[in-house]
Amino acid sequence: MFDAAVFGSLFLTLFVIMDPPGITPIFLALTSGRPAKVQKRMAFQAVCVAGGVITVFGLLGHQILDYLHVSVPALMIAGGLLLLLIALDLLTGKTDEPKQTKDVNVALVPLGMPLLAGPGAIVSVILAVQKADSVATQVSVWTAILAIHVVLWVVMRYSLLIIRVIKDGGVVLVTRLAGMMLSAIAVQQIINGITQVIQAS
Repeated sequence: MFDAAVFGSLFLTLFVIMDPPGITPIFLALTSGRPAKVQKRMAFQAVCVAGGVITVFGLLGHQILDYLHVSVPALMIAGGLLLLLIALDLLTGKTDEPKQTKDVNVALVPLGMPLLAGPGAIVSVILAVQKADSVATQVSVWTAILAIHVVLWVVMRYSLLIIRVIKDGGVVLVTRLAGMMLSAIAVQQIINGITQVIQAS
């Protein structure tokens, strides 16, 4: 009752899209200045939010998009614009302000969505669930989704150890690097959405 090929394919796809190693500096940048206990809780919250969003779209993705009259490219462009705004905040240092770092639960937005549960991951899960035409493939798809979220949690949970090594100055540097990477991801996501719109027209 398990299809290893389906599991491996979806897990690798989600690993590349959700990028556990790449999320580490962004997580550190967005949660800097908070107590370790709070950061650990936020890592768990972010994974739970991402898992919830992915699950809902896996089960009801087509119905939701059809009901809202939203196309997949539009979802990608909107997600890219949101990520770009967050990246600009990281690059300009606005996240260093107390109100930005202490009072806002970044585990929900942008960590949970759209960084982890972004348009790419949502679309991949929608397609994988749609193609799963047997119990074995369905089990494999949902096991892969669960597995990638466990990996994400472990990576973010133990990335907190890095803070003890790099100190505050290192966090500032990581924040700027995270902003650069995130802006590139955002622009690429917008380009992909526009490209799909052009190809469909």
